[in-house]
Amino acid sequence: MDAQEFRRLGYQLIDWVADYREGLERLPVMSQAQPGDVRTALPDHPPQKGGRLDQALAALDRDVMPGITHWNHPSFFAYFPSNTSYASILADLVASGLGVQGMSWQTSPAATEVEEVVMDWLRQMVGLSGAWTGVVHDTASTATLTALLCAREKGSNFAQNDRGLQSGEAPLVVYASDQGHSSIEKAALLAGFGKAHLRLIPTDDAHALRFDLLEAAIAKDLELGLRPCALVACVGTTGTTAVDPLAKMADLAEGHGLWLHVDAAMAGTAMVLPECRSHWAGVERADSLVFNPHKWMGVGFDFSAYYVRDPQHLIRVMSTNPSYLQTKQDGEVKNYRDWHVQLGRRFRSLKLWFYLMDVGVEGLQARLRRDLANAQWLKAQVDSAPDWERVAPVDFQTVCLRHVPAALRGDEPALKAHNLELARRINEGGKAYLTPSVLKGRQILRVSIGAETTERAQVEALWALLLEAAKA
Repeated sequence: MDAQEFRRLGYQLIDWVADYREGLERLPVMSQAQPGDVRTALPDHPPQKGGRLDQALAALDRDVMPGITHWNHPSFFAYFPSNTSYASILADLVASGLGVQGMSWQTSPAATEVEEVVMDWLRQMVGLSGAWTGVVHDTASTATLTALLCAREKGSNFAQNDRGLQSGEAPLVVYASDQGHSSIEKAALLAGFGKAHLRLIPTDDAHALRFDLLEAAIAKDLELGLRPCALVACVGTTGTTAVDPLAKMADLAEGHGLWLHVDAAMAGTAMVLPECRSHWAGVERADSLVFNPHKWMGVGFDFSAYYVRDPQHLIRVMSTNPSYLQTKQDGEVKNYRDWHVQLGRRFRSLKLWFYLMDVGVEGLQARLRRDLANAQWLKAQVDSAPDWERVAPVDFQTVCLRHVPAALRGDEPALKAHNLELARRINEGGKAYLTPSVLKGRQILRVSIGAETTERAQVEALWALLLEAAKA
């Protein structure tokens, strides 16, 4: 392909993407494909001759699109918002076109320095002090792994890095809410703590970590001769967006010399609104935190913001320095390869830069307030409707509910089947998409509001669909 052919196909694809985004509301939100539909539509063997991109573009509509669940659809209420703004799409195009590898400052100075700037912008936007320094990760999963690796080395005085996992005097223990994201458990396993040394603390009626049980668990482990090492505080749990008692956990961490990591993957974006920052009171006393602009903010996947208060500790834990990576500027610049697990780095910061230059802080704040208001509207409908039950506070943009008809009250197996059927009817109907989930043994429906194009009309339409499905 030469430059002219690239231009021709590029213009065609930009038009295709724009047409797709403009026509989203006419499409079923959840893919109606069955297992194997897309795979069997594609050839079994690779093309022997090239020059067939026109055929691939034709196959996008014919073979690929039926297998797409549309995360940017205005009636997408499942999982979490994952908004890929137009500006972010353009930034991805630029990053791919440049094709730079930003593993060190020298390999692409702009990739490093743009990241420094936009991560400091983001720090200011969520009200964090200048004590924090940020780096772009791919997802919160790798950021949490990085945090627990840092916690491990702090707790072992770098013995684990130096002499391996069997070098410690006693096993290190990690503590987190039993409503925390599955990535916390995975990170504890990958960092070598082991399932036997991960304590998932039960939660209260608001689904936040019970501080009294956390204190008791730490005291018990100390009696057993174990070494408490790290706390993970959730600000916006995956299931309900519950908020753990962060300030109290910070007190406990300081008292026992523990690493405190804040997982705000979903709700961290809300802190762009000053009125929401009370939800993470105490965050300045944490050691690390993560939130995902690729969720509720508008920055295209993947883009996770990881902040630390001691960058030198992070670098010491994560750094290897072979001769072929060394440069004369190393003492003057950031080499972000030493700030996370992977060596290779895409120019992800362009996505945040383009996005903020397009919408500005005020534009983002207006959209977030719209989403919060829509969540409160749905909460009010659920609270006032007979036979409907809200099962969690609505601190942010997620509403957890279930239908409890009088005939099924007290019969959890029947209620499970009933609410799963409601979810199936709505999701397979194509007009909206929400997530069924289980919360403390109860089958629930999660409504996560926050797609860029979701307005009150789509939330009202979802509520009408829920009422209709409940009558069927």
